[in-house]
Amino acid sequence: MSKDALNLVQMKEQTLQPEQQSKLKQLVNEENLGKQEESLRKHHQTFLASIRTAVTMFGERFCAFVTDQDTVTATVVGLTLLAVGVKSAKNATAAGARFIEAGLLKPSLVSEKSRITVLEALQHPFQVSRRLLSRPQDMLEGVVLSPSLEAQVRDIAIATKNTKKNCNLYRNVLLYGPPGTGKTLFATKLTVHSGMDYTIMTGGDVAPMGREGVTAMHKLFDWASTSRGSLLLFVDNADTFLLKRATEEINEDLRATQNAFLSHTSQCSNKFMLVLASCHPEQFHWDIRNCIDLVFHFDLPRQEEQELLLRMYLDKYVLKPATEGKQHLKLAQFDYGRKCVEIAWLKEGMSGRKIAQLVVSCQATAYASEDGVLTKAMLDTCVRDFVRQHQQK
Repeated sequence: MSKDALNLVQMKEQTLQPEQQSKLKQLVNEENLGKQEESLRKHHQTFLASIRTAVTMFGERFCAFVTDQDTVTATVVGLTLLAVGVKSAKNATAAGARFIEAGLLKPSLVSEKSRITVLEALQHPFQVSRRLLSRPQDMLEGVVLSPSLEAQVRDIAIATKNTKKNCNLYRNVLLYGPPGTGKTLFATKLTVHSGMDYTIMTGGDVAPMGREGVTAMHKLFDWASTSRGSLLLFVDNADTFLLKRATEEINEDLRATQNAFLSHTSQCSNKFMLVLASCHPEQFHWDIRNCIDLVFHFDLPRQEEQELLLRMYLDKYVLKPATEGKQHLKLAQFDYGRKCVEIAWLKEGMSGRKIAQLVVSCQATAYASEDGVLTKAMLDTCVRDFVRQHQQK
């Protein structure tokens, strides 16, 4: 309806009755609604025509693409190369991240290590330089063993050193015996003698990790594989997580961690040497026993070894500080050698660690005195008290 016609209708509305006005408005609304429907129908037809045109063009292009063999081949090759490139970039990024992490950080299971990371070299350059320039020592310096065991461990030390030189496979070793008998000390001395890096982990740290134990175990061996040379992996208290699977103490998480450990250690390697220490080797899982090549028993020291240990620790903690004069400590005049023999008779059943604790307690007794002099009577009293406490334990 035109504007003039609309104005004419409005003028006529004023002369019409209310019923006639209502009917006239209804006619106007119906006419407007018809025009809107016509407009929507035309828009719908235009939209459908556009879709038909697009589908027709796509079909023609697709048919042309499919029938052109060269274009299809180039497209497939391009998409394949793109997928391979994306996958390779993803793997390379992950591998690079693991390598950087291994070079800068130590795994969570490692409690002690000799390997120097880039971060440590930047943080402590003087300590690292002094450590690298230190002279090699005798492999059993500070380690007192029985003559038969000493001969055996010297042989394995020489064999390990030659194995490293020739890049051959290392043998896995089990050291078992009471606590404090020198197992950890021997392992660290072995690495220094053979020129290997060493890493110490404690078996008791594995079980509390739960589900994260598997990932931590894989990270440990990934970190070990990045060593420039060979690495000695020493597992202290290994029986705490390498238990027999029939025991009630092992759960699914610990069993999965065992499998991760065995996947890396079931075969001998030229990258790392496995050394296990245990106080209860009978609790080991059968697969762990199967991968062990050499077994050494570190027993409690006998009287001869106890006397040697006592002399060594007295020299270290008493005689050397007293003769250097740098500390408030002196030693009274008495038969030092005879007293060592007497004390050795009293210390039956003590490990090397306990003997070291005994000497340290004697040193503390001297420091507690007014003049700082360790007398024969003070030494006897300290030994008796320590032996009594040891027997009570």
